[in-house]
Amino acid sequence: MTSAAQSTPAGRVAGHPFSDSVAVVTGASRGIGRAIACELASRGACVVAAARNSTELEAVVAEIMEQGGRALPVRCDIAVEDDVDRLAEETLSAFGPASILVNSAGVYRVAAFLDAGMDDFRLVMEVNYFATVRTIRAFLPAMVSAGYGRIVNIASTAGKYGSRNQSMYNASKHAVVGLTRSLGLELSRTGVRVNAVCPGYVDTPMLRGALPDLALVNGVSENEALDAAIAAVPIGRLIRADEVGHLAVYLASEQADGVTGQAYTIAGGQILI
Repeated sequence: MTSAAQSTPAGRVAGHPFSDSVAVVTGASRGIGRAIACELASRGACVVAAARNSTELEAVVAEIMEQGGRALPVRCDIAVEDDVDRLAEETLSAFGPASILVNSAGVYRVAAFLDAGMDDFRLVMEVNYFATVRTIRAFLPAMVSAGYGRIVNIASTAGKYGSRNQSMYNASKHAVVGLTRSLGLELSRTGVRVNAVCPGYVDTPMLRGALPDLALVNGVSENEALDAAIAAVPIGRLIRADEVGHLAVYLASEQADGVTGQAYTIAGGQILI
């Protein structure tokens, strides 16, 4: 079993618990990924922010640096293997080996099962599941070699239950949860911890962008679709991206060394597992 000395990095700066950490965050240009990237940077981590939208990505990195943080923007399509390889190379060149990997990039698709084509299923699985596998494979060897690492996969409550008209998305998030649980066990003696965060309805551009499809498949207006999402949350509001970010950052910390293979729900009581 890895000792405390092996599993805990040295050189911590008081007040900055991630000061010697290199964190890679995918999907960092908006929503949950952006919240996580900013929070890690505020706590001292060198953050490699990866996303497809260069303009939004540059804005995130500028915000981090204006507040005294350290960050590198890397335009990356995680569905493309060469892009992920380049992400790993640029991370190593700029800051050194990554000790934290947050897989936050994803797509959300809503459609009745028979209305969705096979290309739709492939796209959702490629971005939400296979890209998660791809990024982990790119960064995991260095973590195992160092005897320390934190991998946080942003899954969903959709990875814990079924729902109408969301078979593509639910299947992909079930796969992410299953991967997390299996890797948590497989890597438990290496010093690498693997966990997932399963948000419910979060007020993000992704949810807002899905409202037209949610309205269409349910035969309601977009406002009614949004009201239905809010009504499904017992605390009576959507979850904030920063609330998800706080949980993800805890799981990326040394304080979570006794936690692995878990899928934490943050859904305002909507689902209790």
